[in-house]
Amino acid sequence: MSSESAAGRRGAAAGRLPAEVTSFVGRREELAALAALLAQARLVTVTGPGGVGKSRLAVRAAAQAARGFPDGVWLVEVAEVQDALLLGHAVLEALRLTDSTARPPLDVLVEQLAGRRLLLVLDGCEHLVAACAELADTLLRALPGLRVLATSRESLQSAGEHLLPVAPLPVESAPAARADAVALFTDRARAMLPGFALTPANEAEITHLCRRLDGIPLAVELAAGRLRVLSVEQITARLDDRFKLLTGGSRSALPRHQTLRTTIGWSHELCTVQERLLWARLSVFAGSFELEAAEYVCAGDGIEADEMLDLVGDLINKSVLLRVGAPADRPAGQAGAQQADRSEDDAGAVRYRMLDTLREYGGQWLRATGDEQRLLRRHRDWYLGVATWGEVEWFGPRQAQTAERTQLAHPNLRAALEFCLAEPGEEQTALLLAGTLWFYWVGSGHLGEGRHWLDRALALAPEPTEARAKALWVTGYMATLQGDLNRAGPALEECRRQALATGDDRALAYAVHRQGCAALIGDEPRRAAELFEEALWHYNTLGELNSNVLMAMFELGIAHLFQGDTENGELWIGRVRELCEEHGEQWAYAYGLYAMAYSQWLTGDVRLARAYARECVRLNYLFRDLLGIVLGMEVLALLETEPEAPGEDCDLVEARVLQGAAHRIWQGVGKPFFGSRTFNGAHRECEARARAGLTEQEFLAAFELGAVLDLDAAVGRALGDEERPDDTGPLPGPHPAPRWPAPSPARNP
Repeated sequence: MSSESAAGRRGAAAGRLPAEVTSFVGRREELAALAALLAQARLVTVTGPGGVGKSRLAVRAAAQAARGFPDGVWLVEVAEVQDALLLGHAVLEALRLTDSTARPPLDVLVEQLAGRRLLLVLDGCEHLVAACAELADTLLRALPGLRVLATSRESLQSAGEHLLPVAPLPVESAPAARADAVALFTDRARAMLPGFALTPANEAEITHLCRRLDGIPLAVELAAGRLRVLSVEQITARLDDRFKLLTGGSRSALPRHQTLRTTIGWSHELCTVQERLLWARLSVFAGSFELEAAEYVCAGDGIEADEMLDLVGDLINKSVLLRVGAPADRPAGQAGAQQADRSEDDAGAVRYRMLDTLREYGGQWLRATGDEQRLLRRHRDWYLGVATWGEVEWFGPRQAQTAERTQLAHPNLRAALEFCLAEPGEEQTALLLAGTLWFYWVGSGHLGEGRHWLDRALALAPEPTEARAKALWVTGYMATLQGDLNRAGPALEECRRQALATGDDRALAYAVHRQGCAALIGDEPRRAAELFEEALWHYNTLGELNSNVLMAMFELGIAHLFQGDTENGELWIGRVRELCEEHGEQWAYAYGLYAMAYSQWLTGDVRLARAYARECVRLNYLFRDLLGIVLGMEVLALLETEPEAPGEDCDLVEARVLQGAAHRIWQGVGKPFFGSRTFNGAHRECEARARAGLTEQEFLAAFELGAVLDLDAAVGRALGDEERPDDTGPLPGPHPAPRWPAPSPARNP
């Protein structure tokens, strides 16, 4: 499908279906029915009340159907998305498809998935039914190889939709079905008490308990979670008392949704005061979270920080929290504080999540306490800290880990941004948070979503603040990368004017820098060089050194190369490399490699140029940075038209294949070469050489061969179908540092 990156890697099940935390019990008839529906229908929705097991059933059925979908089975956690406008972005992210254009996500999905055979699982659609229906309808009409499996508490009411209503595990009609509920209870009981077993002595009581719970899987699991402190008989008796209160002592059955709510309420009452308090407070998290986040957001006012570890373990024991990301060799039933430890596993720090039904219940209690706004602000503060620390760590050797950590925090970052935009008085924080995340929007392929948040925040907060200035230059930067100069120019000019008026030298440096980028892709390399020099003077005066500063050096070097000044170009590019190696920076280094490759091609060293270009592609592939990948690939295509040594052959067919692959990637970036004639020079030269040496049929066929390659295949082709290396071997040493130029008098503030 697309690249597996440092930001997107999750182990064997990365980006597709999650590993099951607990075993799957029963549902053989439903699985068979769902398999039959998936074989004949293109849109299937699994419906049923909360807690009935829709998600587990859909994920299990999708996994069993995977062989029929050569391009994969992909899970989208719709429940984590609150804004319908971000649904398309969430699907792109789940599919690991990177798009940096300003196009609507649905258009991108239609283009990127053309010719694919895959199954898309949309889990938890009930709060975005209309948006999910529109997305499914649009994609299914355009993509004959796509099938969609949705879960929702209600139908999507979309054309061609087939429904599979899921009932609780029946406990009255068929003994085999009744055994499923009992088997589920027994399985979860063993997780709590390793010595627990189903025996003739307890089977009748367990069956009675499951009957009282209407066979609702979540209710059964919650009841089983009480076995550490209550016997089966005690659990049944206490539940019977609760149900009698609600039915006035009659034998009439409660509605199933009331049975679940009553069971959740009973489980809630059996929690300690601190456990109930933590349950409510944890409801502010969207998706998964780590222990440190829970400690920061939830501790205080009744919960001491040093009590959090044990309380999280207690909620895991009671099946209120799930531990996610556990390595395969850890027993599923391991509980208590051992489950809530701070150990590291294959996906990084241990994380936790709450089922949506339990999260909703906790959220109702949190609102009832009147403490919701305080907790949402604590949540916002934590994730503002995640963004701020990520921006700092982006410049250094932990860029890959920073990308991964931010990716894991993405649902909660969305929730924090939504809170800031919806809550009066939080507009400046929204600007700050959206602007601070520039490294993630740009470096991990989320330009479209970044623009979405920034545009909303800028519209709400017109005051000339420092946060607005940052949001303006970040917007201008991302719009430039998308080739949207109509938006980039005004945003950067407003930032520059505001910076001059308010004395914000840092914002001035960034505005001038990004105006230089606009000039560079606007085919004004001389003007661009002047602006980069001015920006670097400001950066140096401020003592600013980060990935943006290194990119300014790289861009200045490119501006010199485009003017034919290889000496100064190589001087600045060498400085970039020197600083990257000193600080362990890889993202800007990857762009420096593109410039080094281009420079070596200009001077005739094809072997070294190819080594640089391949490493450029490899590193940018790790970050899912399509722009960096495609720039390196274009150079590699050109290098295929030249022999590495006299007497060796060139490969014009491979050059055109790589150009075809690059063409497809450009569609996810924006305008090819930003619409720039200067950046397009190497491409045109390669194209002319290939056309001169190939027949028209060979010329077109090779391009088409490359154009059908997905990102993984294209990168593999560019790297020679090798394993992606960690190093390309010895490269030339660092260059001497250039002198810092003074700013142009015309631009000197």
